[in-house]
Amino acid sequence: MKVLVDTCIWSQSLRRNIYKSNPVVIELIELIKEVRVQMIGPIRQELLSGIRSTTQYENLKNHLSSFPDLMIKTRDYEKAAEYYNLARKNGIQGSNTDFLICSISNRYNMPIFTVDKDFELFKNILPIELYQIRKISE
Repeated sequence: MKVLVDTCIWSQSLRRNIYKSNPVVIELIELIKEVRVQMIGPIRQELLSGIRSTTQYENLKNHLSSFPDLMIKTRDYEKAAEYYNLARKNGIQGSNTDFLICSISNRYNMPIFTVDKDFELFKNILPIELYQIRKISE
């Protein structure tokens, strides 16, 4: 099954000096090896935004080019707005990108790999699944 990888996972793995023993980094590496990682344009934009160094920007852009964007349709944006409104009625805040991720996850029937705690709240009211890191065999 394919997995939609959220910005926070990429950030831990690509933009920060995180040790290779980090379970999130290990899992992302495994998902990449298994060709299960999925990307969308808004996540790519978040990852590339705010990088001051042109060299670092180009390196990251080139690295991410290995992951083509899933197609986003008008109905995905409409569903994201519906999810936003539903969450708001339930006292839950979130970003437009977060709800777009939920919408795309639902349409493509794929779990979201994230460590963003907001998604724990979203899953209580939205039809999404969160990806769980596999247990490491000893």
